[in-house]
Amino acid sequence: MTADAGAPAGAASAQPPDRVSGRLADLAVLAGLLVLAAVLRFVDLSTRGTWDADQGHDMLVLRAFVRDGQIPLLGPPTSIGDFHHGAMYYFVLAPAALLTGGDSPLAVTGAIALAGIAAVGVTWWLGRAIAGPVGGLIAGLLMAVSTSAVEESTFIWNPNLIALTSSIALAGAWRAWTTRHARWWLLAALGTALTMQCHVLGVTLLPIIAALLVADARRRGTARDDTVDADDGGGRRSVLLAGIAGLGIIALTYVPLAIHELQTGFAETNAALDWLRAGGEATDQSPPIRALVILARVVSWPLTGLLTDAPIAALLSVLLVAGIVVWRWRSPDDGERVAVRWLGLGLLWTAGFLTFAASGLGHIVPGLPNDHYHAFADPMVFTLAGIGAAAAVGRWRSDEGPSLARWLPVTVMGVAVVALLGWSLSRQPPAVAADGGSPAAQVAADRIIEAAGGSGAPVALRSLPSFKSADTYAYPLVRAGTPVVTEGSAPTLAIVCDDLFREAIGAACGGPAEDASNATGPGWPLAVRFEAAPGRWVSVYRAG
Repeated sequence: MTADAGAPAGAASAQPPDRVSGRLADLAVLAGLLVLAAVLRFVDLSTRGTWDADQGHDMLVLRAFVRDGQIPLLGPPTSIGDFHHGAMYYFVLAPAALLTGGDSPLAVTGAIALAGIAAVGVTWWLGRAIAGPVGGLIAGLLMAVSTSAVEESTFIWNPNLIALTSSIALAGAWRAWTTRHARWWLLAALGTALTMQCHVLGVTLLPIIAALLVADARRRGTARDDTVDADDGGGRRSVLLAGIAGLGIIALTYVPLAIHELQTGFAETNAALDWLRAGGEATDQSPPIRALVILARVVSWPLTGLLTDAPIAALLSVLLVAGIVVWRWRSPDDGERVAVRWLGLGLLWTAGFLTFAASGLGHIVPGLPNDHYHAFADPMVFTLAGIGAAAAVGRWRSDEGPSLARWLPVTVMGVAVVALLGWSLSRQPPAVAADGGSPAAQVAADRIIEAAGGSGAPVALRSLPSFKSADTYAYPLVRAGTPVVTEGSAPTLAIVCDDLFREAIGAACGGPAEDASNATGPGWPLAVRFEAAPGRWVSVYRAG
């Protein structure tokens, strides 16, 4: 008979006062973090996000999905090769697009902002579950104010959802580990599947989650083993079955791709294989140097931003996280020790895998936002920072050891946390994106429409360089009722030239590149040329 048998109705569910007050404090902290995250993300949301070809393409697909029922079988195109990310990205955003019939980028951006806010809450929970209230507070607070995390929440792009999906995967895996209930592995699998769908490099997360699942299976007895008690949540077989079911969940998310492959003779597979046979991304860096650069990018990006923008701050943040891993590697607390080793090795694996899978990350090109590709590692970095802060406070509160051993960790972590918070708050994304965001794109589209002869007149678009699409302005044109047709079938041609790729184009935009492309030939005079955004030129030609 249990201790509370025969107690008055409801007494068994009553909570001790300390536990109730602790839960109320947790709820208050979580609410405060979510409000702070929302304030930093929703202010000026309509103009803060950049708008380029990727955003135009995604909105075109979503508009066709919710208006015309054109179900996407592929996700956005990758920046390398001729293959695509997963289609689930569009399915996740479709409800937001449906609210306005695909005519509001703000609605879709708002959904991404909500995902960023939710990621703060999940990361708080993960830090709280591993390292207690202090760990959760610091992990969630650093993510709430992180310049990188805020930026990832304010514009339309497939990598911008993976901070949430990966935090869900990590939280599900940790919940499965600590509760010994195998069903939580299904949540981890769902988060991992969506991470992989939102970006092909999200597959990096799969071995990290799988490693803890294997460890969970190894520590358990078999289903018939007497060492498995009622609180064990099942034996090894239950974990393995959950793992198989998780693989099934991941496989289900690739059903659209499978349909596409059957319809096209495995076009995506062949494109990926062709890219691999060609050697992948070309690079002249040695693997060790590339690995160090990528590791520094992975660790410093969520804390201090782009590595080359503030190399000293980035290096200090890397040393901080590395120091926490080394310091807590032999933690006397079993749970903390497992978590530190899991997350620390996870970051090392991420850098090692990306060294060969995305060698281009070893070169930093200003203006190309590819640090978002490894945002699945962001919750790991924030959580390790929270673990370090909690351990430092715990050492300070203890009465054991010499004074220096108690005060040094809390002083270092205190200074580091305050510095990181101040750094992030002082470097928030500007109220208006450098290219003016979607409102500026609509203004440029209106100028194209005017030069074409008014709304309803068809327009053909061409992009320089040729490997970049002209969807930057295709979406606002379509939304305004202007048909965008293939080149040669309309009396108006608009050339979009991006000077960021001047070297690839072979000439500067704003005249030389357009003239050198022999875009129009005789009888196509230039109607108007203007700089729609810094370095992005639009030239409209009309047939004479």
